[in-house]
Amino acid sequence: MIYAILLAAAYLLGSIPFGWLLVKLLGRGDLRKIGSGGTGATNVGRVLGLSGFVGVWALDMAKTIAAVMIGAHFISPAFGALCGFFAIFGHCFPIWLKFRGGKGNAGMFGVLLAVNPIMFIVVGIEWLLVAITTRYSSLGAIVGFLVMPLLGFAVGFNMGLVFVAIAALCLFQHRENIKRLLAGTESKMQMNIKKLAIVLVIVGLILTGIMIAINV
Repeated sequence: MIYAILLAAAYLLGSIPFGWLLVKLLGRGDLRKIGSGGTGATNVGRVLGLSGFVGVWALDMAKTIAAVMIGAHFISPAFGALCGFFAIFGHCFPIWLKFRGGKGNAGMFGVLLAVNPIMFIVVGIEWLLVAITTRYSSLGAIVGFLVMPLLGFAVGFNMGLVFVAIAALCLFQHRENIKRLLAGTESKMQMNIKKLAIVLVIVGLILTGIMIAINV
């Protein structure tokens, strides 16, 4: 019973649509009818700029981190990662928004940071390098999803299986991005890439420090 309760709680936690709520509260309309139609940080950035992007990214990471930590506390690290998967699933298919949400980018980073800050740093550097050089945020995320299972299996078999599930879910959510990348029609990032990189590095270092302090 405790397993089912924790997984359900992780899904509901992940379903909190921070991006949609923020845009709605600021009177900027329904985020699902703007840009890509997603409720994650990237689409929020199209409406609210860099500050909105970073704020929602941090909040979406935080809800996934919380799910992982709760699951790990009560059961095991691998089960914590599974709770992270359910949180990402909730983010992608939120019950509150007729199961239409985001794509799981921030959630992936939340799981990595909660499981092992080094994994978070490795994939974070990868994302920044790809995003800066190509200006395709989606490409940086897709490469990260492909790398994620390898990092999971380096920790343990069960962790690797959960990471495969997370990667598969997020790649599925990016299927249209993959098609556009292959066709050469994917939209490039409009935000100031240098400012974005600096802010994300600062936020990443702060979050990493907090997680290290919590685990000490």
